[in-house]
Amino acid sequence: MSSDDTLDRPVKMRSRRIRPYALTGGRTKTRHHLLVETLISVTQYDSSLSESLMPESKSLYEHARSRTSIAELSVALDLPLGVVRVLVSDLAAQGAVFIHPTAYAYQNDPNVLERILDGLKRLPV
Repeated sequence: MSSDDTLDRPVKMRSRRIRPYALTGGRTKTRHHLLVETLISVTQYDSSLSESLMPESKSLYEHARSRTSIAELSVALDLPLGVVRVLVSDLAAQGAVFIHPTAYAYQNDPNVLERILDGLKRLPV
């Protein structure tokens, strides 16, 4: 078997016998606040980075090439939500993915709250 033959074969996903906590090294906490509706995307795709990632992270990275939510990633890859959150947080810490801000990021910002209130006041009744 030549080295060219090994490049043509698709990448195999891990066995379903691998427990989800093994994928995250037992971690359940994330470095970023990730809600189920949080959108992520890859700002600048790097094929060499993609090849260096473990299979689950690689799949997340590839799916995030188009803007997608944490929940959609969990469903698409058939991974538990908690595992997706930890792996996405790891990718974000590496600078591989961009986490789009959610309403949670603006919940205590008085300027945003004032703009919302002004907009609501301008609505016709």
